[in-house]
Amino acid sequence: MPDASIAGLQPARPGQVLNLLAGQLYFGPSPASLRTLLGSCVALTLWHPTRRLGGMCHFLLPSRPVRGDGNGPDGRYGDDAIGWLVQALASAGTRPGEYHTGLYGGADTLPDAAGVKFNIGERNIDFGWRLIEHHGFDLSEVDVGDSVPRTIELTLATGRVALRRGEPTALSRGAAARAGAAAPANRNPIR
Repeated sequence: MPDASIAGLQPARPGQVLNLLAGQLYFGPSPASLRTLLGSCVALTLWHPTRRLGGMCHFLLPSRPVRGDGNGPDGRYGDDAIGWLVQALASAGTRPGEYHTGLYGGADTLPDAAGVKFNIGERNIDFGWRLIEHHGFDLSEVDVGDSVPRTIELTLATGRVALRRGEPTALSRGAAARAGAAAPANRNPIR
């Protein structure tokens, strides 16, 4: 496995449901499942159908604003988190294209009604797409964008990803009402 000193790396016990918070990640065979709650953050799920290995990262921002700060990799940033996962796959003797991969999250949690537009969810989605393409992952499912939170859970024995979509935030409900319709879902199973 790659350097275990990355900020956000979570240990796991066999049979456990491992809840990942923002900035945390995991790769391996141990827990029964990996679960996380997403807003504007993005999660990447990985599952190897023959080796029954899997992983997930939950990143807050695409990349670190300043490099060379002397700190090691940090799971809060997409480039660090996905880079660590790619190293973990190589250490396990596997390649990204062997995994079923899912991309989730990136909700617009501060719609126009807030008066400020950071587009964090949109930036996270775009960056996630680029990293998936760059590393050659086999993208199996996508559920990104919109203005609703999501809970995802990856079962490592089967590779099944359970997705629950929450209710839009009060801000996004108000923006949708003014626009005359709610934003459409962007759930796209790719298989």
